[in-house]
Amino acid sequence: MTITIREGGPDDIPAILGMLDSSVEWLVSQGRTGQWGTKPLSENPRVAESVAGFMEQGTTYLAEIDGVPAATLTLTDAPGAYLSHLPSPGEPERYIHWLASDRRFKGQGAGAALLAHAAEVTRRAGVRLLRVDCYAGGDRRLVAYYEANGFTPTQAYTTGENDWPGQVLARRV
Repeated sequence: MTITIREGGPDDIPAILGMLDSSVEWLVSQGRTGQWGTKPLSENPRVAESVAGFMEQGTTYLAEIDGVPAATLTLTDAPGAYLSHLPSPGEPERYIHWLASDRRFKGQGAGAALLAHAAEVTRRAGVRLLRVDCYAGGDRRLVAYYEANGFTPTQAYTTGENDWPGQVLARRV
């Protein structure tokens, strides 16, 4: 098994939406519907718009396992507008959006490889702060995943009409 990381572009949006749908299907099979609900995210036009919008603002990376897209994330200079109510970190940062993986590749290290790549790209750019936010409800397994990859929780928040619980995490690079 070989993991390679490449830059993505608009032609990769269908594969990225497929990874998001795979994640939703897996979460539903685990009884964990609080994060993204029960319907494929590809059916929500706002999701495709968000993926494309962050792609335009930054750089999308795909981890491929033996040439097959297995995971993705997009790296920009700021969090999404939904976090505008939180205080700024007061320094330049890189921000991770839409980390997702095709669950067929679960446990093979594609997500961790992308997070390590994002940290290295951030460091090479002379930026010392890498941040991400995620769903923090239920068993907080996603928060624990980021912690296992070198991130530290910094700010909890809620958003949306259902008070969706989120967590911002940071990593010094």
